[in-house]
Amino acid sequence: MSTASTITYKVPRRRHPVWLFMTQQPLGAAGLVIIVVMALCAAFSQWIAPYDPLTVDYAGMLAAPSREHWLGTDSFGRDVLSRIIYGARTALSIGFIASFLGSSIGGVIGVVSAYFGGKTDLIIQGVMDVLLSFPIIVLAITVVAILGNHVVLGLDMNLIIAIAIPMLPRVERVVRASALAVRELPYVDAVRAAGFSHTRIIFRHMVPNVVAPYLIMLTAFVAQAILAEASLSFLGLGVTEPTPSWGLMLSGSAADFYQQAPWMIVFPGIATSMRAFAFTLFGDSLRDWRDPKIKL
Repeated sequence: MSTASTITYKVPRRRHPVWLFMTQQPLGAAGLVIIVVMALCAAFSQWIAPYDPLTVDYAGMLAAPSREHWLGTDSFGRDVLSRIIYGARTALSIGFIASFLGSSIGGVIGVVSAYFGGKTDLIIQGVMDVLLSFPIIVLAITVVAILGNHVVLGLDMNLIIAIAIPMLPRVERVVRASALAVRELPYVDAVRAAGFSHTRIIFRHMVPNVVAPYLIMLTAFVAQAILAEASLSFLGLGVTEPTPSWGLMLSGSAADFYQQAPWMIVFPGIATSMRAFAFTLFGDSLRDWRDPKIKL
């Protein structure tokens, strides 16, 4: 009497998407680590910073980096390291909110334009072409100069709007291209034939299918939003004193004392470059990781 042998198959363990991303995109993982460190500094700045970033000490003005002040002090005796740590909160808050608003509104406009087509699409694309004709920083300067300052909960809302508006046409174009392909799919025709409203079709059946390019654009534009905030603050149109801001730290007295106290420019400049570099690396890696053509 023979007994049939039992063959068991071991199902491979499915790895977490975050782990897959970090192993397949090491540069993107490095950018993500830098982003997480900056976010933690921004969230716990009041416990991490060694000094109050607003405390003025005229006896310690322009002090070189030392054991007491690792990155030196500025022309008001304020600790540069503390202001950089607190400045991460300002940079990330404005960058994330501006990028989210610009990408979300631009994405919805792109889906609406692709769905209705015809004259609606023609008018929307005409407006987007006008906005695209302006460089990001020029359009942001124009908007913030017109709107002025309006601070809510410590954030300049008009500055956020000024940074978000130049992102609208760029995100709209990318999302619209994806939405045009989604519009021709059979299930969209089916829900139209079922008599569903345009709003339901757009937000429930089309928007979820263009989330991938939206998330990639959202991540990529955070870096541009942060640089735009730093540029506007440097020009005196963004965050105002004494709020800690990396762009603000590069202007004013820092430019006056760059020979006597170069650390006032060097360290905020390094922080600004690192955050933009980190978001750029992460955004590009996320795009490559999500693109099936590149995977092949």
